[in-house]
Amino acid sequence: MKKGESSDKIVLITGASSGIGKSIATYLAKRNFKVYGTSRSKKESSDSVFNFVQLDVTNEQSIIAAINEISKKEGRIDVLINNAGVGITGPIEETPESEIKKAFETNYFGPLNMIKNVLPVMRKNNGGLIINVTSIAGYMGLPYRGIYSATKSALEITAEAYRMELKQFGIKMTNVAPGDFATNIASGRYHAPVTKGSPYEKVYGNTLKLMNEHVDSGQDPEVMAKQIFKIINTEDPKVHYKVGERLQKISVKLKGLLPDKLYEKMLMKHYKL
Repeated sequence: MKKGESSDKIVLITGASSGIGKSIATYLAKRNFKVYGTSRSKKESSDSVFNFVQLDVTNEQSIIAAINEISKKEGRIDVLINNAGVGITGPIEETPESEIKKAFETNYFGPLNMIKNVLPVMRKNNGGLIINVTSIAGYMGLPYRGIYSATKSALEITAEAYRMELKQFGIKMTNVAPGDFATNIASGRYHAPVTKGSPYEKVYGNTLKLMNEHVDSGQDPEVMAKQIFKIINTEDPKVHYKVGERLQKISVKLKGLLPDKLYEKMLMKHYKL
């Protein structure tokens, strides 16, 4: 399919009830893709231009049911977009293990289970495309976002290997790492509390405020939607894509060029640590 053309491909995107996911689902649906967006509680709204299915990426039975429902109705799933994710912030020392596990269940094991269960459908139809929405944060350990960085980094690296394993089946995989976008992720993320008397109280409190400001002033999510559209229309997608402000994308390149301690100083200065 040539760049800019419309499509009748069947697309399944997780986490489509708001933010980046909703923007991608809406953008593709308006270009004649048959889009199935998921949310943990099935939602239908009068202004929605795509279909909703109930799916919780932390529940494999829910994943199986949704994929079966779509493949039975459409006969195929051409594109899977692993977008569902949760944010998590806090000093690693003070972040409950239960919350760390929840973040990995959604951001890492969720996408892996989505891929595992959609692959038989794609193999049956001799091809497909899997797009994992990761994060620029996954390329570096960010202070007070270390667990989030770890979940996205794990998915990036796993997908690099997965992509090579899938080539024999004609199934393509790529990762798209967004920077800061104006979404409601800050309100939905887990915040380790700023505890009075904690050795991290002042610095973490200031950093948390700064992180929320970055999200509030982020780019329009439609920028991500346009990039996803281009990738779907690309014959041979790259291993990685990065979408965000110029400085955010450059920061990834700098990490590979600068000495570790110099890069660390740069990050600490950025976060006013």
